[in-house]
Amino acid sequence: MMNNEKKEPRPDIAELLLEGNKRWVSEQLAADPDYFHKLAEGQYPHSLWIGCADSRVPANVITGTRSGDIFVHRNIANVVVHDDLNMLSVLQFAVEVLQVEQVIVCGHYGCGGVKAALTHQNLGLINKWLRYIKDVYRLHSRELAAYSDKGLLERRMVELNIIESVRGLAKTSIVQQAWARKGAPILHGWVYDLDDGILRDLGVTMSDTSRIEDIYRYNFET
Repeated sequence: MMNNEKKEPRPDIAELLLEGNKRWVSEQLAADPDYFHKLAEGQYPHSLWIGCADSRVPANVITGTRSGDIFVHRNIANVVVHDDLNMLSVLQFAVEVLQVEQVIVCGHYGCGGVKAALTHQNLGLINKWLRYIKDVYRLHSRELAAYSDKGLLERRMVELNIIESVRGLAKTSIVQQAWARKGAPILHGWVYDLDDGILRDLGVTMSDTSRIEDIYRYNFET
């Protein structure tokens, strides 16, 4: 996961980014002179995207959507855990204030976080985050023990990590309360393949608590 090769800093990168911004602004204004005025009026995203921080998986780009369509939270290996106040705050704001229609957990094959979690490397502080992914391995160890091919094992771990993150969302009182009040949002688990650019649905769509164990269900009737 970690690359210790020494790289010479490129002082021109910041200038290239700023120039790129100017070109992008010009392109948007050429297509719609009111583009930025419309965005400044407020955001009305239809979806919350919980994805990996990997630079190759930008939500708007790979879904072909516009600025303002998707509210985004990203972390290493798209992990959903209940002691991550950053993720929970984003989730609550998206569900309760923005009232998104769906929440998508999207991981990707070739994820460096998942690969690292499958090793015994000591990565310092990162160990604490990767521990959550190791827990996914422990939960599914019987299935994963059948994989003799390392590449297939890593791909399946990516999928299981996404599935467990969707289930983690369903176990939050934030999502369950929204389901009780308005029957939304719908939860999805998708995986992105870097080799062909295609998003695939893992079939873990959830819109109620029927697919989680009873002990995780909250009562909002009162």
